[in-house]
Amino acid sequence: MLTLQEISDRLEIQQLMVDYSTAIDQKMFDALDDVFTPDAYIDYRAMGGIDGRFPEVKAWLKEVMTAFPNRQHMVGNMSIRVIGDAASARTICFNPMEVPLHQGGSQVMFLGLWYIDKFVRTPQGWRMSERVEEKCYEHNVPASVSAGPVKS
Repeated sequence: MLTLQEISDRLEIQQLMVDYSTAIDQKMFDALDDVFTPDAYIDYRAMGGIDGRFPEVKAWLKEVMTAFPNRQHMVGNMSIRVIGDAASARTICFNPMEVPLHQGGSQVMFLGLWYIDKFVRTPQGWRMSERVEEKCYEHNVPASVSAGPVKS
């Protein structure tokens, strides 16, 4: 049976994942300061991005996400494990993104992935200390965009 503390922890962690998605989708990258620890490790390589510590990855996001006029993150099936002041989660993400085409117009590509996350409780509340993307599929990705290899 879950304790009230564990229920509270899980809800806070779920909200953190939603806050991440909202910050990315609305291009509010400074809001990520309330999602990640300052030294968090982030690995977006499975979907064609970079890996590194939070400040470097945040700067990269600000630069590259401007290439996608519209995007959405839908997260679900959050499998969260809380052990004291640490937690981990595996979460499905469905991520459609609008991509401008060189010849004009745009198309929507669909990315399916899992987030493999680690969290720590801080004086400011739960924060993500690690986020690693694991690729599942891609659909309708223009030739000019690479979303990285599928892991087998």
